[in-house]
Amino acid sequence: MKNLIQSVLLLAVLMSTTGAQELIYYAQVGDKLTLKPPGSFSQKYVYWYFGELEVAGRNSMGATWTSKESRWKDRLSLSSDDSLIIKNLQQEDFWTKFKFQVLISSSDRSVYTYKLLKLTVSVNPPSLLLPGDSLSLSCNAETQGLKPEIHWLNPQGVKKEIEPHVIVTSQDNGNWTCVVTNAKQEKPAKVSVTVMDLSPAPLSPLYTSKSSKALIVPCSILPHISWEQIKAKEIQEVHWQFIPELGSSPQTLFSLSLEDKLTWQPEQNRGLRPVKDPKERDLSLIRNQGSEDRGDYVCTLKFKNGVSLNRTVHVKVLQITSSPGTELISGQQLNLTCSLGHLLPSDLRLKWVPPEQASLSSLSLGSDGHPTHLTIPEVGTGDGGKWRCELWQNVTRLTSAEITLKIEPKLSVWMLVVICSVTVIVILLLILIFILYQQRQRKMRHLGRRLCQCKTPKPKGFYRT
Repeated sequence: MKNLIQSVLLLAVLMSTTGAQELIYYAQVGDKLTLKPPGSFSQKYVYWYFGELEVAGRNSMGATWTSKESRWKDRLSLSSDDSLIIKNLQQEDFWTKFKFQVLISSSDRSVYTYKLLKLTVSVNPPSLLLPGDSLSLSCNAETQGLKPEIHWLNPQGVKKEIEPHVIVTSQDNGNWTCVVTNAKQEKPAKVSVTVMDLSPAPLSPLYTSKSSKALIVPCSILPHISWEQIKAKEIQEVHWQFIPELGSSPQTLFSLSLEDKLTWQPEQNRGLRPVKDPKERDLSLIRNQGSEDRGDYVCTLKFKNGVSLNRTVHVKVLQITSSPGTELISGQQLNLTCSLGHLLPSDLRLKWVPPEQASLSSLSLGSDGHPTHLTIPEVGTGDGGKWRCELWQNVTRLTSAEITLKIEPKLSVWMLVVICSVTVIVILLLILIFILYQQRQRKMRHLGRRLCQCKTPKPKGFYRT
């Protein structure tokens, strides 16, 4: 197994064997193992042996050495406390005894022996699993005397029965631990189990508004899972859906073409687009500008065997509405409402930020002066401009919404007199122009009749009647 056991001191049973002391260690092939001396032996000669072969040592002056043989090259080192560190344990390192020898005097030597027993864990099948698949785990420990007790811990550290097998869920993804118990000491060995799953959805809703900047709706495949593994499990469909908060039917936003190129096919994008190339296993969507699309965004992977993996992201939209509108006349009553479309949870609060020149300053709102509904009995021209409503959770601002009001000045009596006077003058001028125009038209018609000529004029002279 490639998984390393960081702590491999699994058993320290001191036994009497022909004047020597024997310590038993459990480990796995490929592990990094540290054999510790039973005490401190500074200013003494110490030696480490594998069988009868000297592999490491230190003299009384502190100089150390390790074996240069090809078998041990770059695998052995000696720590400051004389521990022998063995990298990448091999099959042939087990059962042959290591020995630690301390030279106290020419006639006084202490020898300690170490026996390595092999611990083997395996998983079947070793490939990617889907929720509902059957998993078999095996843990074999070589025995030295009494047979050790063995049990398994799932990735959450909970003891679990695995005989004869276990039906996996997404919670079973991660390291399973085989625990070998002998002489009241526990020896852990881990094995990795990969269960297909998506990254966790946000625990809290995402908050946005129409005036907010980019919104990212997250969904991704766990980084250690490749598309080749997913395709081998016969994936059939990958898509995004949007379910409006009001309970309308789901609307498909994007579908992923599962050909070699892995391209998104938009259906109703609603201003969204994929964040990255799906080959990078990031299926997230992004919107550059906020919108009022509050509801659930659902990322779904479907497989041939009927297994479906879903991640639902809840999106809440903060919105400001103004009554009677955004264009008012000074003196009118103004009603502003800022809400998520429902009552705020107890851990959220609002903060109103009016224009700087507004008669109702942000300071006058106070800690309890930021209600959902805000009423100004008579607005003034200073209340015009940009109003902002912020949504806070403790000391974190989640989002904000903005609205721009236009306040026209109220007309005074003098202004009404002036406007009426100007209107009367304009009307009189129009009447005068009309009368002059009519008179001119009559004169033109009369002149036309006086200048009329006959077709057969009579010659000059006197005529008898």
